[in-house]
Amino acid sequence: MQAVGNIAKIPELRKRVLFTLLMLAVYRIGIFVPTPGINADALKRIMSSGTVFDIFNLFSGGALERFSVFALGIMPYISASIIFQLLAVAIPSIAEMQKEGDAGRRKITQYTRYGTVVLSLIQGFGISYGLEQQGVLLSGVGGLNFYLTTMITLAAGTCFLMWLGEQISERGIGNGISLIIFAGIVTRIPAGFRDAWNTKDQFGGLFGFLILLIVIAGIIGFIIYFERAHRRIPVQYAKRIVGRKMYGGQESHLPLKINMAGVIPPIFASSLILFPATIAQFSKSDMMQSVSAALSRGWAHDFLYAALIIFFCYFYTAVTFNPVDVADNMRKFGGYIPGIRPGKSTSDYIDSILTRITLGGALYITFVCLLPSILSTQFGIPQLLASTFGGTSLLIVVGVAMDTIAQIEAHLLSRHYEGFLGAKMGGRFKGRKG
Repeated sequence: MQAVGNIAKIPELRKRVLFTLLMLAVYRIGIFVPTPGINADALKRIMSSGTVFDIFNLFSGGALERFSVFALGIMPYISASIIFQLLAVAIPSIAEMQKEGDAGRRKITQYTRYGTVVLSLIQGFGISYGLEQQGVLLSGVGGLNFYLTTMITLAAGTCFLMWLGEQISERGIGNGISLIIFAGIVTRIPAGFRDAWNTKDQFGGLFGFLILLIVIAGIIGFIIYFERAHRRIPVQYAKRIVGRKMYGGQESHLPLKINMAGVIPPIFASSLILFPATIAQFSKSDMMQSVSAALSRGWAHDFLYAALIIFFCYFYTAVTFNPVDVADNMRKFGGYIPGIRPGKSTSDYIDSILTRITLGGALYITFVCLLPSILSTQFGIPQLLASTFGGTSLLIVVGVAMDTIAQIEAHLLSRHYEGFLGAKMGGRFKGRKG
């Protein structure tokens, strides 16, 4: 509480926190502004559990099930960002742009914004066409006018959220895009506790409810431990003389996070598994219905989900982290790993360590993401309730909270105030980036 009180003593930090809260309040108000022409009662029939719409609804903070102006959420921006990260591997010009510093990052950010608008328009058309086919529009609504209205409305809502996130990152505290997703997820937590209390008789009554709270606290601690965990590779910098001064000769380390891929693997895996269920909703084929039922729950779903998470952990880590570039940069600044020759030997050594620790990170993410299924099948906890306190949503909430607390604590320590941990608890809270 003392650390929270210290926030109010720093004018700049206080303004940043208040600005962030105000922008998040604007976002939550926009969730309840409906897109014209939709029959809300008929829409609830389409947004049933067990389809890819669950993921979009999760990241939109419930805007999709209400089909508000923020129905697409910030997902098109995230998709565009991921697309450019993947293109950097295949297109050398984009890779060079990433190495140009601030100027290159500004160009990629501008291209990402354009990609966000294009994806929003495409998704807006697909959703509007699908809703018309399902008959969830009001009478007299439909056709080209409805398509254009919905496309422009949803694209404008996504662009506004993108601008809102950038304003939070620049003038507030924390990463704006992540905080928007965070705000949408945490609004489900009070309803989750309410449902847990109302259905406590299904998993042991009051005693079972208390055990559930202890399990949730343990899972959060488990996630924090692994998100902060990293392998330190010692790096020695050789002494060099520039003019009359001597530089280098110091010891440092290269931190490799256990979870290098973040929450991207479970998002990709969930989308691929739930895609057949979504197609089945718009199809009358018996084969699609049987495939959807097999992949919605059960051992086949869990096995395939785990395999996809592990695959995407390795894939996304390989895309975003290049040991060859790290070894080259280390050699340029006179750094080397003791006992390892600079150049290819260094990159091979880093790659071998990264391969081993990525397996541990993949197993950790797999366990957390399969936890809702375990709680539901083994302990009788309702699936919707279990997914609120586990899986991808909990990974995002804990990770974003750690990053935001780390930024607040950096402001506190720079002005000689104690952080959240205090001096007795070991000092600074470093967040996920270590």
